[in-house]
Amino acid sequence: MTLILSPSTYRRITGWALLFLSIIVVTGGAVRLTGSGLGCPDWPTCEYDQFAPESGIHGWVEFGNRLITGLVSVVVILAVLGSIWRAPRRNDLLRWSWGLVAGVVGQIVLGGIVVLSHLNPWLVLGHFGLSMVLIWNAVVLHHKAGDHLEIPAPLFIRRLSSVLVGWSLIILATGTLVTGSGPHAGSREDPIERLPFAISEIARVHGSAVVVFLILVVLFVVQIFRHPETPALQPWARLLALVVVGQAALGWTQYFTGVPEILVGLHIAGATALWATLVKIWLTAAGSS
Repeated sequence: MTLILSPSTYRRITGWALLFLSIIVVTGGAVRLTGSGLGCPDWPTCEYDQFAPESGIHGWVEFGNRLITGLVSVVVILAVLGSIWRAPRRNDLLRWSWGLVAGVVGQIVLGGIVVLSHLNPWLVLGHFGLSMVLIWNAVVLHHKAGDHLEIPAPLFIRRLSSVLVGWSLIILATGTLVTGSGPHAGSREDPIERLPFAISEIARVHGSAVVVFLILVVLFVVQIFRHPETPALQPWARLLALVVVGQAALGWTQYFTGVPEILVGLHIAGATALWATLVKIWLTAAGSS
């Protein structure tokens, strides 16, 4: 007997995939912020010939993140199987679900290389960048799994949403450079290589990009609520404004308070939420289904 999934059930599965892929970004940040990046000094085992760490909080933090990666892998596999069992079956959903598989495999391999390279900062940034690609893939899959048709927003709103997505890439890129130059190297072992940028200078570049982004967001939100023919975008515009205000407040607070770990962790979570929200807005504005 062949298992058959309804579109609504499959969309819930893709929602769980998006949730767990977002969680793994935050837990990966927790590994770095607690100095546990080399808590498991080997890969794919934790301590050379041992699967799990013998003792120590840092080993268990890193090992816990690896276990969550395993859970993410299971959910992603379910997304692929669900795209096969979904009725009616759609080839575009199958392709996007396989994109998640490719991304997770890439993350596992890159994560191993990061450990074996003793947390090379450029590879760590690549690890985060690939996470953002996975979040994009998961948002697109979840959006398309809705099996809905939407009317495209007016052309200038579509273009503005594209500009927001493009500028957010600059925000993410400069933000990761700040992180890679900052004090949280990911391990308490010395020395851990950092990026060759003065933290004050690269933070100024990031802050300037954020100011431009804030102006673009204000313009976008105002335009959304001035045009009642875009009702599907209005709740996402509210969420975008909320996330952006929170991110800006966290960013400047952490800079002037010595970048405490808890605020940096919240900033990573906010960056993930911001990226997912912008991708959703871009898809909704385009009328993608």
